[in-house]
Amino acid sequence: MTDKKQKILVVEDEEAILMGLEENLKFSGYEVETAMDGRGGLEKAQKTKPDLILLDLMLPGISGFEICRELRDGGYQMPIIMLTARQDEFDKLHGFEMGADDYVTKPFSIDELLARIRAILLRGNRREMTGKVYEFGTCTLDTESRILKNDGKEIKLTRTEFELLAYFCGNEGKALSRNQVMNEVWGTEYYGTQRSLDSFVASLRSKIEEKPAKPKHILTVHGVGYKFLGDG
Repeated sequence: MTDKKQKILVVEDEEAILMGLEENLKFSGYEVETAMDGRGGLEKAQKTKPDLILLDLMLPGISGFEICRELRDGGYQMPIIMLTARQDEFDKLHGFEMGADDYVTKPFSIDELLARIRAILLRGNRREMTGKVYEFGTCTLDTESRILKNDGKEIKLTRTEFELLAYFCGNEGKALSRNQVMNEVWGTEYYGTQRSLDSFVASLRSKIEEKPAKPKHILTVHGVGYKFLGDG
């Protein structure tokens, strides 16, 4: 009896890119669903509940941002990788705030994209939290319920943001290199750049820091990476 194939939904309005992704994903052993517009992509995501979504940012109908937000607001937790031709840092942060797990800029290497997909899907299966509760500043992170509260108010975290924050909390006071963080949180196979990590850190700071531009908890260690301080 063979293992069930993991299902990936590709929402992309450029037919050549869509067909290329579908062919490569099927060749790599995934079941593939496709949509070429925003509304159709949202409906397929809600109906088929794929294991992962590749989501173009600029789509006819509704944007990738809106799809991502609607899915997260509806309680859908599948990983979402955004695909875009835009390289604006604000767009990346906005995508993470809407609930994206990763961000790939066109043109991209199919090998890199496949590696990111494998890393995210493997990460979702392998990481087991120990049920610890971390308190820092006005925040509480419960690793069993996967809930972050700030001043008693629940703050939404993507799967990646949660795992990154839990890793920082579990290594309080240690100077962690960017490569070390990426290997531990994303996995050694991950192809993302250190700029991707920096974008996730900026998104986390906006959710846990009183003044994100002057952080007290996630500190930059110049020439190394980051250090987490619980008491600020």
